Parts: sequence; C-alpha cells; structure tokens
Amino acid sequence: MPARPLSPHLSVYKLKYTMLTSGLNRITGMGLSVGLLLLVYWLVAVAGGAQSLARAGRVLGHPLMKLVYAGFIVASCYHLVAGIRHLVWDTGRGLERAQSQRSALLITVISIALMLLVGYGAWLAMTRTP
Repeated sequence: MPARPLSPHLSVYKLKYTMLTSGLNRITGMGLSVGLLLLVYWLVAVAGGAQSLARAGRVLGHPLMKLVYAGFIVASCYHLVAGIRHLVWDTGRGLERAQSQRSALLITVISIALMLLVGYGAWLAMTRTP
C-alpha cells in the first residue's frame, strides 16, 4: 500500500490575530457552557428547598468561586464581543486582512473595557450593604 500524504502539522502555521481571536472565542464559548452547569446547580438547589439552597450557598459562596465568577465575566465579555465580530463576518464584511487585524484589536480593546465595567459593577454590588 502506498504511503498517504500527511497534512501539515500545526507548527507549520503562523499564529495570526484572526486565528488567535477565533480560537479564544471557541474556548470562551466552551468555558461558558461548563459554567452553565453552575447555574443549573443553583437552580436545582432553589427548587430543592431551603436546606438545599443553604448548601448551594455555601458551595457557591466559597472564596475560590470568586475567581470562577471573574473567569465567567472575562469569558462572557470576550465571547459577546467576538461573537458580534463573527456575525459581521457572516455578512461578508471585514474579511480582508487589514480589516480583520483591526477588528481583532478592536474586540480586544472593547472586551477589556467591558470586562472592567462589568467587574466594577460586580465589585460595587458585593460591597454594598443591604
């Protein structure tokens, strides 16, 4: 049997802005899907009664969960902005090299600004006394 040709290995490709931002969009989408499990856990605890909700409150209120919540904020903001970019691409606009590089920078700047804004709002909500 003759040897079949092999596809180029990933090391052949140069990491470009569009490849990196599209990959990050997929990764953040998967992270948000996993994070949805925490929301389902909380909803089941709410439906399970006071004892179940108290247990979920202890788990979801753990200090390490703040890092998880911060990760959700980062993933949500980036995925939202990058998803809008992909929707624009679906219309056939912004596909040229210079435009895609500008939009890669733009989604990075906008998502960081949105992360800071949402993070600041979350910080104010945590420090506010009832």
